[in-house]
Amino acid sequence: MNENRPLAERMRPHTLNEYMGQKHLVGEGSILRKLIASGTLPSIILWGPPGVGKTTLAQIIANELQREFFQLSAISSGVKDIREVIEGAKNKGLFAGTPILFIDEIHRFSKSQQDALLGAVERGDVTLIGATTENPSFEVISALLSRSQVYVLKLLEKDDLLEMLDRAMKEDAILKTKKIEIKETEALMRLSNGDARKLLNLFEAVVMSSSDTTVSVTDDAVIKVAQQVIPLYDKKGEYHYDIISAFIKSIRGGDPNAAVYWLARMLTGGEDILFIARRLVILASEDIGNANPNALLMANNCFQAVNSIGMPEAQIVLSQTAIYLACSPKSNSAVAAIGAAMASAANTSHLGVPLHLRNAQTKLMKEMGYGVDYKYAHSYEGNFVIQDFLPEELRGTMFYEPGKNPKEEEFRKYLEKTWGEFYKY
Repeated sequence: MNENRPLAERMRPHTLNEYMGQKHLVGEGSILRKLIASGTLPSIILWGPPGVGKTTLAQIIANELQREFFQLSAISSGVKDIREVIEGAKNKGLFAGTPILFIDEIHRFSKSQQDALLGAVERGDVTLIGATTENPSFEVISALLSRSQVYVLKLLEKDDLLEMLDRAMKEDAILKTKKIEIKETEALMRLSNGDARKLLNLFEAVVMSSSDTTVSVTDDAVIKVAQQVIPLYDKKGEYHYDIISAFIKSIRGGDPNAAVYWLARMLTGGEDILFIARRLVILASEDIGNANPNALLMANNCFQAVNSIGMPEAQIVLSQTAIYLACSPKSNSAVAAIGAAMASAANTSHLGVPLHLRNAQTKLMKEMGYGVDYKYAHSYEGNFVIQDFLPEELRGTMFYEPGKNPKEEEFRKYLEKTWGEFYKY
């Protein structure tokens, strides 16, 4: 046994029964467990934050299926490396079934690197398992994404983390040399933030910081050790999520000073500038929306500019945009509207499109009444005429509630003026 390995590595599970968390994917009767049992695993993308078991799950899947396992890191691998591994996998696959190719941080692969994977996946030379902390819809090319199933891994629950600690104290050869009493867990839970790797390694650091054979784990002891071992900014770890959260909330809360401070923290820590710019685009719609429609234009232009010029000049564009968004009036009416509409759509998918809104593309459709009684808005005064656009069962349903800001107050007045009694907010 290599006792120099960190606790998280020593305690890495090797079977599905040892794997903790992600019951929605690998629990009894779950979709991924069924696929593994059937032996017909498709290419998959595992999407989730760091430390939730993406790499471990990929290795376990290979073990359970008794497949050859190849692994590449998107950070250090180029197109040449990909092709070499695929060629080696093809030769192995002749004897042991389709090999599994695991790509860690697949979101960091360029389009050309992902294109190099595509042919092998299409031909069935390899079964791809990609791991990503970023939304694959943005980071994985559509051709590769369409040939893969995406599974979302969640932050681990407190019960899962406590079970991991209990197992480590009982099974790890090094920890068993100590008498460990866990008196408090709040600091461990808060600092690990659902990240199993961070939890176990922080726990080991606390235990091994004491020369005594009897160790009491308290919140104070954890915080003292954490201040020594947690980096100021880890773009793959907890601070990545904490600081982007502080950045977004500062803009949402209208504080440009805090916004540029947290922006600076990310930039000095080496954060991906496109990640920051992309979050600003999302925020412009999510938190500002129609209170200031120019916000989305500003954020989108920021993304394009940052993508074009890079650092260090990109920091100026990001700063300008963050300040503008922080100083903009706020509204989440677009979020509320689509949320309400999605909930309604999930329960009313059986409702048909009203006949007058349908296109009569054939003679039969015309005879069936398609398009009859449709009123062409531009033929009426003010380019508006009252008519029903929702299914009859949803008539009068209000999904959009204008926000309380000057721009949307204009929307409210316009809707009430044109629709009259049909739109009464």
